[in-house]
Amino acid sequence: MAVWLMKSEPDEFSINDLKHRQHENWDGVRNFQARNFMRQMMLGDTVLFYHSSCKTPAIVGTATVSKTAHPDPSCWNSESKYFDEKSTPEKPRWDQIELTFAGKLKRPITLAVLKAMPELDGFALLQKGSRLSVMPVDELYWHTIKEKMLFE
Repeated sequence: MAVWLMKSEPDEFSINDLKHRQHENWDGVRNFQARNFMRQMMLGDTVLFYHSSCKTPAIVGTATVSKTAHPDPSCWNSESKYFDEKSTPEKPRWDQIELTFAGKLKRPITLAVLKAMPELDGFALLQKGSRLSVMPVDELYWHTIKEKMLFE
C-alpha cells in the first residue's frame, strides 16, 4: 500500500465535508504530474488530507482510495471552472479518484510542525515552490508523520 498527500482548500472542500459525505470524487486536478500520481493510486492506499491556502496549513485527517483513476467529467462541462476544450470523452485528459473518509485528527499537524521535523528533510511538501496538490509520501516520512497522529 502506498501513502499520498492531497491538498484541498478548506473553504472549498474540507475534512469535515469528507467526514459528512463519507466518500467523494476528487476532481478538478489540472496538473499533469498530479494527475499522473493519481493514476498510480491503488484501492486501499492511504491519503493524508491536507488543508492548504488557509491561515494554518496542516494535515487534518486521512482517507482511503476507494475508486482508482477514472475520467473526470468536469473537464467536459463548458460551465465548469475545470472545463478543458482539449479533453473529450473518447480521449480524456483528466482523471479523478474516489476517497473514503478514514479519520480526522484531534490536533492538526501544522506546516510549521512538519518543517521543524528534521526527519522530513527532503519531503516534497516542504520544498520551496512545491505547489503540487497530489504527491507521494515516502515510507520513512509516513512513519514519522504517523507517530504524530491522534484521531478523534
